[in-house]
Amino acid sequence: MARVNFRIDEEIKANAEKALKEMGLTMSTAITMFLVKVGREKRIPFEINVDPFYSSENIAELEKRITSIKNGTSTLKEHELIEI
Repeated sequence: MARVNFRIDEEIKANAEKALKEMGLTMSTAITMFLVKVGREKRIPFEINVDPFYSSENIAELEKRITSIKNGTSTLKEHELIEI
């Protein structure tokens, strides 16, 4: 039997342990299930998406807006959060 050690944020760990307990699983069992599936399927067993906030287009737009604020051609304005 091998031992794997890793560090994770305490809140993430606590939330996961609570959810896993409700499912009747331990953290060790859940991680073992994940790794078995990765080994069998040769893929991450869930969809992973890129956060559009970090797209090159959005970063360019943010940099443009920051420049406008710094040179005085624009000001900060409050707005509603847009959920995508």
